[in-house]
Formats: sequence, C-alpha cells, structure tokens
Amino acid sequence: MRFGQDHLISVLSHRSHVLWALGYPDAALADPESVIKDARQIGQAPTLMFALSGTVTTHIYCGNYAAASAQADELVAMADQKGASYWKALGMLEKGWLFAAAGKPLDAVQMITSGLATMRSTGTTLYTPFYLSYLAGAHAELGEFDDAWRSIVEALTAVGTTKETFQEAEINRVAGEIALKSREADAAKAEEFFNRALAVARQQQAKSWELRAAMSMARLWRDQGKREEARDLLAPVYGWFTEGFDTRDLKEAKQLLGELAS
Repeated sequence: MRFGQDHLISVLSHRSHVLWALGYPDAALADPESVIKDARQIGQAPTLMFALSGTVTTHIYCGNYAAASAQADELVAMADQKGASYWKALGMLEKGWLFAAAGKPLDAVQMITSGLATMRSTGTTLYTPFYLSYLAGAHAELGEFDDAWRSIVEALTAVGTTKETFQEAEINRVAGEIALKSREADAAKAEEFFNRALAVARQQQAKSWELRAAMSMARLWRDQGKREEARDLLAPVYGWFTEGFDTRDLKEAKQLLGELAS
C-alpha cells in the first residue's frame, strides 16, 4: 500500500508542475497541501522530502514565497539530518531561487553555487540548466556580467546536451533580461532571446512560460515606445487564462496591460 501512496505522491507533484506550465495555476495549487499531508502520514523521510521539493517548486511558480520558504527550510534540515545529499542540494537550489525572486542576489549566488556543487557531487545534472539561469540572473543583478553570461551559456549548452527542455523558455527569457541589464544594453539581443522563449513556450503549449516571455517582450517594446505592439502581444496571452488571477504573474500581467492602455 505504501508503494502505491509513494507513486501517487510522485505523480501529483509532477502533475502540479505540468498544470502550472500549461496555464492552470489554481489546478496546480490544488494538490500540494494534500501531498504534504499524505507524505507525513506515510512517515518515510524520502517520501516527505520528495513531496516537500515538489510543492516548493509549485509555490514558487505561483508566487507563494512564504509557503515555499518554510517548506524549503524543512527539506534542507531533514535532508541534512538524513545525509540525503541529493535532496539537500535540491532544497538549497530552491532556496537560492527564492533569494533571487526576493531581490537578494548575493544570497542567491552563494546558495545556488553551493547547491549546484552538492548536486554535482551526487552524479546527477537534473534541473541544472534551470538553476544556472537564475544564478546568471543573480550575477547580473550584482553587475557580474562575465559570470552571468558564463552561466547562461552553460545552461543553454546543458539543455542541448541533456534535452531537459521543460524550462527552456524561461532560460531564454532570463538571458534576454540579462542582455538588457548588461553594461552596454543590447535590445536586439534581448529581443532575440525573448522571441526564442516565446517560440519554445508556444511549441510546448506552455501558457505560463509564454506569459512570462510576453511580459518581458512587452516591457522592452513599451520602453521603445511601441506600446500598441506590446499590448497586442500580451493581451491575447493574458486573455487565454481562465484561472489563477491571484497569482503573481497574472497580477503583473494585468498591471502591465493597464499601463499599456493608458
């Protein structure tokens, strides 16, 4: 029976990530609490660590940073106690992602760098491209652009090598943002990355990744005075959504559309 429950928890954790990417954030958030509750009832540390990691990711996607932070802390503490290097590494990477989202780039660089080193010591490269992109973004926030581009190139190379494409659109979007932050901002290069992000998201039918890429492109075009083009790009993507309007991305998209309409 426990094996069946373990399998169900793994399925639900993965399903929530897919549901979010496909554009159903409310549906993605329907499972995490029950997943954690069931994992605690099973009483096995590996099951609970799997559940914690999966729900942390879902909460970060949806902008629920407080809930994500509490669960990431629990994951790292439990993994450290159990000597579970892989789960400790994943928890550290998730905490680094949270630091990046919270505008703490120095903490993000330190945590993601440590997490990647721990992850590599386990012999796996899973999720490495995605976290390298957020490491790159944090380096850019600190003005460390050589390190930022080195991390982006490594992330994109890893995607090509491992075929781990679930977050490929976001990696390209982050690369575009770095191009705009660089000492000599390169709008053309940024637009190229944003177009790549949009193309990948559309090919994958990943509406949440498409929304993020459309917002980045719309902000670029707004700043270039192309407000109508920006609105025409973003409005149909935002208008596709039927749920999740209390999540961070959709709130930002609505606000941006309001600015473009004024």
